[in-house]
Amino acid sequence: MVSYLLRRLLQAALVMLVMSALVFVGVFAIGNPVDILISPQATAIERENAIRALGLDLPIWQQYLSFLGNLLQGDVGRSFVFNVSALKLILERVPATLELALASTLLALAAGIPLGLYAGLAPKSRVSTSIMAGSILGFSLPSFWVGIVLIMLFSVHFGWLPSGGRGETAYWLGARWSFLTVDGLAHMAMPVLNLALFQISMVIRLTRAGVREVILSDYVKFARAKGLTESRIIFVHVLKNIMIPVITVVGLNLGTVIAFAVVTETIFSWPGMGKLIIDSINVLDRPVIVAYLMLMVLMFVVINLLVDLAYMVLDPRVRLESR
Repeated sequence: MVSYLLRRLLQAALVMLVMSALVFVGVFAIGNPVDILISPQATAIERENAIRALGLDLPIWQQYLSFLGNLLQGDVGRSFVFNVSALKLILERVPATLELALASTLLALAAGIPLGLYAGLAPKSRVSTSIMAGSILGFSLPSFWVGIVLIMLFSVHFGWLPSGGRGETAYWLGARWSFLTVDGLAHMAMPVLNLALFQISMVIRLTRAGVREVILSDYVKFARAKGLTESRIIFVHVLKNIMIPVITVVGLNLGTVIAFAVVTETIFSWPGMGKLIIDSINVLDRPVIVAYLMLMVLMFVVINLLVDLAYMVLDPRVRLESR
């Protein structure tokens, strides 16, 4: 087990090294930040001094080696625009993105499981047909279009919900959170719904498929033969057995929701990591872009590593294959 763990850690470190090179070269190729950050009225000397101060006068390989050296010490660079640590700038936005991702995931489970359960138990009813048709719409409709429609409907037409921003926040565990205030919850409603639509559709289909498979199992037939009530059969014997794959997929998808909340945060002016990366791309703030992408790579590497370790603990065959 120790050798397997060491091998997986070595693979994770190799992935991080390769991705750091790809990210750094990719960001280096998308333009020259000097053209945006330095005033057109600046003299040649002022322009040269600014380039030297930002470290952009060095060859790309030298900049990359300097970046790697700082990265090993936990420093991913300073923002060209804000002149503060890029990592600190991103971590300040993490709570906003995190509460949006967690709230949308909880909404997906709360809405998707009952709807999927009903669609699986009564597959030929008109309600089930409508639910499955709605799930296809959830997969198909682009989130930016849904976001605009929600704003037009609930903010412009009815005037019920604010169209953007985070609203009033409150401190908890050293960070500011919107879900602790009524105004913050009103601001969260539409971004959370927009982010949750795809996940709701996914949970509906996973739950329905699981119910259709489990409902024909021998232990369910045996439970009916014993005379158990239908509610006990559904909630104890069916629902418990279909929850493992649902929770697994939703948990793995949480990383994707956090990483790709960019569109939703931009549409609703939600001050999270997604909006920060869009603003940084607009001004070519390279340290922030690189730090964000490396943080996302690290998050997916850690999630996959934990999943592999969990499989090794749960399935003895994985342990045997690793020897």
